[in-house]
Amino acid sequence: MKFCHVTLSVKDMEASLRFYQDITGLEVKRRFTAGPDTEITFLGSGNTELELIRDGAHNGVDPGKGISLGFAAGSLEDTIALLREKGYETDGAIISPNPHVSFFIARDPDGYIVQFVKG
Repeated sequence: MKFCHVTLSVKDMEASLRFYQDITGLEVKRRFTAGPDTEITFLGSGNTELELIRDGAHNGVDPGKGISLGFAAGSLEDTIALLREKGYETDGAIISPNPHVSFFIARDPDGYIVQFVKG
C-alpha cells in the first residue's frame, strides 16, 4: 500500500493554486470540473498528490485543529522572504525542537497550517 493524496476543501481555487504553485513548487497534474459548481485540481511533485476541491454548494471551509501539511525547504529564511514577497503573512518564527530539525509555520489562503521544514 502507498499513500496517494491529501484532500483540502478550498474557497478560491485560483488563490489556493497560486499559494501551492508559487510557494511550494507543486505542479498541476490534473484539473477538472466535477459537477455544476465543483472543481477539482490535483497537484504534485512526485507520487503523493495534493487534491484541492472547490465546491460552490459548500462555501464554508474549516481547516480544523491539528491538521497541517509539511514541505521540505532548502532555506527557511528564503522561504519566509518568498512568502512575504508574494503577500502571505507569517511571523517568521523559526522553531528548532532539536538540533537536527527547524521549521516555521504559515497559513494557506483558507487557513490551513503549512509547515516549512529544514533538517
